[in-house]
Amino acid sequence: MTAGECYDRDVPVIAVLGASNDRRKYGNKAVRVFRQQGYTVVPINRHEAEIEGERAYASVLDYPGQVDEATVYLRADAGVAVMDELAGKGIRRVWLNPGADAPEVVARARALGLEPVIACSILAVGEEL
Repeated sequence: MTAGECYDRDVPVIAVLGASNDRRKYGNKAVRVFRQQGYTVVPINRHEAEIEGERAYASVLDYPGQVDEATVYLRADAGVAVMDELAGKGIRRVWLNPGADAPEVVARARALGLEPVIACSILAVGEEL
């Protein structure tokens, strides 16, 4: 099964961990792409108040609503640390994009009962970069 085949097109809310105001970074591209595809996007960045016009949150735990999936654009050390937050929020499917898919991140996600998808989430929704 390819990443595109396993992506749930009905997911209304997706958190973008590592969202950025730098339009050259994939964390920013993901915010724009998922919004263009009709998703509710929750940018997660500990240092920004707003990204692409969307309120940003320091953690998925700070977002008051339900989050159905997450897409991660973080270094391995930060990625390992946020897996606990994702599990605590009840998010099961976690996209670990290239560069965020270190073995220790994948192992931590699986240990917490998360479902890591090791693929580029932007390409999975049919967008070319």
